[in-house]
Amino acid sequence: MPSETGIRPFRADVPDEAIADLRGRIAAARWPSRELVTDRSQGVQLATIRELARYWTDDYDWRSCEARLNALPQFRTEIDGLDVHFIHVKSPHADALPLIITHGWPGSVIELLQVIGPLTDPTAHGGSAEDAFDLVLPSLPGYGFSAEPAEVGWDPGRIARAWAVLMGRLGYTRYVAQGGDQGAAITDAMGGQAPVGLAGIHLNFLRQAVGSVSGLPADSAEERAALAAISAFRTSGFGYFLEQATRPQTIGYALLDSPVALAAWMLDHDTDSYYKISRAFVDGQPAGNLTRDHILDNITLYWLTGTGASAARSYWEGGRAAARAAGQAPAQVTLPVSFTTFPGEIFRAPRSWVETIYPHVIYFDEAAKGGHFAAWEEPQLFSEQIRAGFRPLRQLTPHGGMNDPSRDEKGHRS
Repeated sequence: MPSETGIRPFRADVPDEAIADLRGRIAAARWPSRELVTDRSQGVQLATIRELARYWTDDYDWRSCEARLNALPQFRTEIDGLDVHFIHVKSPHADALPLIITHGWPGSVIELLQVIGPLTDPTAHGGSAEDAFDLVLPSLPGYGFSAEPAEVGWDPGRIARAWAVLMGRLGYTRYVAQGGDQGAAITDAMGGQAPVGLAGIHLNFLRQAVGSVSGLPADSAEERAALAAISAFRTSGFGYFLEQATRPQTIGYALLDSPVALAAWMLDHDTDSYYKISRAFVDGQPAGNLTRDHILDNITLYWLTGTGASAARSYWEGGRAAARAAGQAPAQVTLPVSFTTFPGEIFRAPRSWVETIYPHVIYFDEAAKGGHFAAWEEPQLFSEQIRAGFRPLRQLTPHGGMNDPSRDEKGHRS
């Protein structure tokens, strides 16, 4: 790449001493007594975390993950005073559509590695060349190999603006964006900002509904089920969110001092993904791509980069941004929006909710399987959804407008 862009090649190179220290800390862990219930209602179960720790020290190999990362084109570039790490894979097919995907917490670019092939080279994965993407996978500020912010203010809106700078720096004049979890907040912000070149967005998590269900319809069984799921999450599954949104520094001490504490904290997210991960370790039965090694790739990345606390602060930043915007209508996304809801998600977003929040929905689908970490768990299915969701935006008129973007193979937006 041209040096004047400020884009520098990057390789992961973790010292042997850091890996030895990790193993030593796991071996020295102090364990609580077993939970007094038979489910996860008291938190991560002792049998799960003990088996994870055993596998981590006895069988897991970080160097394999490091080699996978280093086989990909990785870079760093400074944007708004912060060094941002990203993977940039160009498609072998002509006229590929540039796509930037933003990961979430407790994820990283690790959760997106298996979608690189299907999205950039669809003909090798059951698709057609017309559905190809040039792929940009950035690490969020304070996550993985991106630098840790040294000042407050890196909220979703600021990250969204940085991503627009990144895509422009890479020479893309027309592109699309995708995100789930924290990545959905950044992608939603990009849609509201509508930077020059952004043609549309795809989401697999309706983050706005977690913040407030005010104004959303509650008439159908599907809508009432979504409301009940959000209520249950806020009642019994919101602990990590509240701690990171209000006291990230406090939990950060444990996350940087104990790899076992870090692993337990990262596993205790949502019920569906927790039990899938638990079965992968305790029973040796992974759900899709959520294998023991891939799960530990992600946790180990957090540990070796020392980003447990800085990643937690992203929730604090999001909370502060939400508080500042309280009482104001969110920026309306007038760009085309595609949405896929997965059955194992924290809640299944009804189409009526998506269309209430976004006035220009061009694609909506309910996937047959997958959960909160859809790209990680079901990379092929996730990739097929991305292809279908952005397919309407590939059809351009001679004047650059879209051919009836409100209609797609899933039906006309009502």
